[in-house]
Amino acid sequence: MSIYAKLEKCLECVRKQTDFVPDVAVILGSGLGALADEIKKEAVVEYSSIEGFPVSTVPGHKGRFVFGYMGDVKVVVMQGRVHFYEGYPITDVVLPTRLMKLMGAKILFVTNAAGGANPEFDAGDLMLINDHICKVPNPLIGANVEELGTRFPDMSEVYSSRLRNVVRKVASENGVDLKEGVYVQLTGPSFETPAEVRMCRFFGGDAVGMSTACEAIAARHAGMEIVGVSLISNKAAGISETPLTHEEVQEAANLAAPKFKKLVTDSVSRFGEFLK
Repeated sequence: MSIYAKLEKCLECVRKQTDFVPDVAVILGSGLGALADEIKKEAVVEYSSIEGFPVSTVPGHKGRFVFGYMGDVKVVVMQGRVHFYEGYPITDVVLPTRLMKLMGAKILFVTNAAGGANPEFDAGDLMLINDHICKVPNPLIGANVEELGTRFPDMSEVYSSRLRNVVRKVASENGVDLKEGVYVQLTGPSFETPAEVRMCRFFGGDAVGMSTACEAIAARHAGMEIVGVSLISNKAAGISETPLTHEEVQEAANLAAPKFKKLVTDSVSRFGEFLK
């Protein structure tokens, strides 16, 4: 079965449960899933109910689409994502992103919990992603999915400048000290070594994690407008003086959740001006 045929089958399964058409897609990272519980819900679709859909195996990722509203903007929220390190092929990792495009989403707001490679970043900081370095297989390798986009998509501005301006303004209005920087996606599931963190820093990376960049590539290929924010959950190895754990990531996410939720919901609400 081709990638697009698989997407159509997944979309058919979703449409049997809801005909809600979102304008904005939101992917919630580790420890950030509770945001989906606070939107005005219209429908919920479990990943397990979608034929051929990859299911997250990571603690803290519920595994469902939540459809509803942030302000007046129609959204679909991924409450839990899948990762390359879970053993899925990269085309399955980005399948949810492509599926949300087929559902109708024009904008993708992607989030994650990441380690701070920039020594000036502290646990609990929020970083607006202005670019990325992808060190997992490019999801566009193989036959091009012509129905979604061109063979050689431009990546000179993956993260939309106008959407970033909105997020900056919302952060300023709410007193959030919003950092900015480059996100680096490595494979995981092991946390990075100090040498790998130094490599990322040498290449210009400010935060490092195990998701997001491949999703952004797939979304850009499909013509979506993208914005992303990383929650700095810890100082990365070699910068941190203590061993890293997944529990530490979730704890930092929980502490930063109120300001993070406010930033995402208020920003998405304002994206409506670009959807008219």
